[in-house]
Formats: sequence, C-alpha cells, structure tokens
Amino acid sequence: MFDELLRAWDGEEVVVRYDAPSGTWMFVCVHSTALGPAAGGTRMKTYGRPRDALADGLRLSSSMTRKNAVAGLPLGGGKAVLSVPEIPNGEARRSLLLRYADVVESLHGTYWTACDMNTSPADMDVLGERCSSVFGKTEAHGGSGTSAPATADGVFVGIRASVKHAFGTDELSGRTVLVQGVGAVGSILARLVTDAGARVIVADVDEIRAKELAVEVDGDVVAPEDVIGLECDVFSPNATGGVLSAESIPRLRCRIVAGAANNQLAEPDDAERFVERDILYAPDYVVSAGGIIHLGSLEMLGETVEERDVRIAAIGQTVTEVFQIADVERISTERAADRIVQQRLAESAR
Repeated sequence: MFDELLRAWDGEEVVVRYDAPSGTWMFVCVHSTALGPAAGGTRMKTYGRPRDALADGLRLSSSMTRKNAVAGLPLGGGKAVLSVPEIPNGEARRSLLLRYADVVESLHGTYWTACDMNTSPADMDVLGERCSSVFGKTEAHGGSGTSAPATADGVFVGIRASVKHAFGTDELSGRTVLVQGVGAVGSILARLVTDAGARVIVADVDEIRAKELAVEVDGDVVAPEDVIGLECDVFSPNATGGVLSAESIPRLRCRIVAGAANNQLAEPDDAERFVERDILYAPDYVVSAGGIIHLGSLEMLGETVEERDVRIAAIGQTVTEVFQIADVERISTERAADRIVQQRLAESAR
C-alpha cells in the first residue's frame, strides 16, 4: 500500500501506527536531521485513503527541511499526519492525542512537533503531558502560544519584498492583494496589508468569516471558486496546498504569488510555468517560515522577542536573494530557493 511512495522518497524514516480505538492512521515522517532534530507540525485531517495521508506527510516533511534550512534554523524537516475518520472532539480527541504523544516520545527527540491544520496550542498542551518534544504549547503551559501571527508577519515581509522586486518599491498603497483563506494566518495578513494601504479581496470556504473580515478591512469578498482568474497585483494562497497547477497557473491574472499555504505547487515543474507567464512566485516555504522561526527562536534557542523579529524580518532579504539568483541564472524562483537550501545542507555536512 505504501511501498511506491516510500521508494520514491528521499527522507530518513517514517513511523506508521494504526490506532484501532479511533480508526486513525498515524504517520510521522522524518525527512532530514542534517541540521538538527526534524521539526514540523501535526496535521489532523480526513483523507480518502491512508496512502493519501502518507503522501501528504512525505511532501510536507520535505518542505519543512527546506523551510528550516532557508530560515537559518538548527532544525531538520519532519511532519506528522493523523488521518482520522472524522475530526474528534472532547475525550475522544484527548485520548487520541495522548496515544499519538507516546509515538512521538518513542523517537527520543528525533522529531519535534507543533500545531498544523486542525491542531492547536491546547492540543500541544495535551501532547506535552506525555511528550517532551513539543513546540507551541500555550503560554500557561510554558510554550510560546500560537505561531500564526509570526507566520503572517513573515508572509507580509515576503509580499513587500516581492512588490519591490516587481514594481521598484515596496509601497502597497494602490495595490490589490487577493487573500485566499482567511483563517488564523490569512485574517491577520489581510489586516496587515490593509494597514499598509492595499485594497484587499478575501475568499474563504467559510462565507460568514470572509464577509465579516471584509467588513472589518473595508475590502471585497469573492467566492472561492472565482479566485483563480481574478485580477490583482498579489495573489496570496493561505488555505490548502496544490492550488497552483498546469490548469490554474495559465488562468492567473496577477503579477505576484506569495502566501503561507504549504505545498502550493501541484507538481514541482509547475514553478517553470510562472517564468512563462512572467509571474513572480515567492516560494511558499521561504515566505511562510515565520511560524517555525517563532517557535525555534523562543523555545529552542532561548532568544528574545526582538531577536525573533529580526529573524522574521530577514525573510524579506532571503526572498530578494531568491529573486536575484533566479534573474541572474534564468531559472525559476523555486529552483533558486532550492540552491540556497542545498548550499546550507552541504555546509552543515562539511
């Protein structure tokens, strides 16, 4: 069932556990520990097949290796996926998380986990009852709380760097930013770009949430199915991945793509399609690094909030470096960002 996926993967190890009481498949994917312990969130989601959940975990863990390397953190890449029949609540959720915590603890620090889709700082508190390798617990339980604001800050910095590269100035006044997905990260990002003078268009599967945020930021709402093809200066995907594909990229009507969604490209080769369209793509694992920077800086490195903020601000410099490499070498921005990653991994190996 999983053999083809694992043969094609270049990571280090995968822990697979079937949790009979809940009917949940647990996958802990450790892609790389070259720079330090593998770190990445725990995603809880319903998948059509266990194979789909593993495929998601493998892709996401690889992205975390790149994200942590390009962010300059002493962390490798990993990801965990809990493939649940349905999202649990109450005691059923707590029991599942405790059993999952035992799995993570059995890795003895090889993998550090944090929040991801459908998991929260409160869930990390539960994991922390049995597991020592947990980032992002609530402040009441000794953690640094949600990393969503830091993630949004990083994307905002990345957008400004992208706008400067594309238009010669990072001024957002007069620009239109389309924010797809206005959950914990997207809603904060919409407020940030609004405060910077941009016109905001929001889209979300939760129609009420989208309308309420649009009223707050004096923006507009568009239906999720109408996002691709809508004219804007910046398209910011902040929902699920795989939205940028051979089918959708030719229909984009924007100059820049920069958002926090993980694995935005349906296929790696899709990055080349942006070059053909003269669309400036800020690789998602570069601009979305603010969250892991927040956790690693405050909880692992013991840095101050000010030192954390310096690291997040440096995302803009990294984005600019990526664009410069892509321009000089006439390659996609995805390949340019991977050059930086491979260089840092090679330096660590030496």
